[in-house]
Amino acid sequence: MKVADAMTPGEEVVTVSLPGTRDDVLEYLQERGFSSVPVVKETDEGTKYRGLISREDLIKHPDEDQLAVLVREVPTVSSDDDLEVVAETMVSEGARRIPVINGDGIEGILTVTDVIRAIARGDIDGETPVGDLAARDVNTTYIETPLPVVEREIYYANVPYAVVLDDEASLAGIVTEVDIIEVARVVEGEAGTGDSVAGQDDEWMWEGIKAVGNRYIPTRNVEIPAEPVSKFMTDDLVSVSTRVTAKDAAQTMIREDIEQIPLVSGDELIGIVRDINLLEALHE
Repeated sequence: MKVADAMTPGEEVVTVSLPGTRDDVLEYLQERGFSSVPVVKETDEGTKYRGLISREDLIKHPDEDQLAVLVREVPTVSSDDDLEVVAETMVSEGARRIPVINGDGIEGILTVTDVIRAIARGDIDGETPVGDLAARDVNTTYIETPLPVVEREIYYANVPYAVVLDDEASLAGIVTEVDIIEVARVVEGEAGTGDSVAGQDDEWMWEGIKAVGNRYIPTRNVEIPAEPVSKFMTDDLVSVSTRVTAKDAAQTMIREDIEQIPLVSGDELIGIVRDINLLEALHE
């Protein structure tokens, strides 16, 4: 199967143009739930692909406004490349969206979800049991943890989710990067460098203020609600057992519009099946 058979075609790809600002990207990430957006530049020769900006880029650099600084290079592929080979690249590079390039232009984009759809349809192999693919190290958080702390936990764990546990350490819900970015707010203001360290009253607030000497500077902060994660998590959970196939799990992910599913044995949480785990089965 070729990339062209699974990719999202160019006419359906949402892009942002240089020059531009972070707000242009944030709008798409919040409203559409994308993990990243391709960046292009209009020239006399046409539209040229320039790179990608992700949710993580915005979160890592809350005080950077210009797209030209935020944009980064990522792996690219052609529409004639073998889909399973590209899926292996996605796994090895940790790339959820790979631009499909023709010359300097963007012909389409291949996402992990596109590959998951191919697995769900049976176009490529999906018979491996998810028990052989699931990650056994699960990122978890406590149900009363303030959301800004959960965001930091997700960031340091380098995964896009946290499974939420209640007082009995039982599965209570799940929260994702998308859930957090949906309620994050970029605010403008001024702050002295003496305020660049959070005080006792805002110990849970994640600040984007940088110390630059004894002067006031305009800052751009990402503000995340400080309420408990229970307010923002999904508690109507779908789970799978170890014997479910990758194809069945892929169908569930597409139907429920989710990227990870808790793996359970009875009522016990024993792992997590992420969409990227299903791609790993394609090159075993």
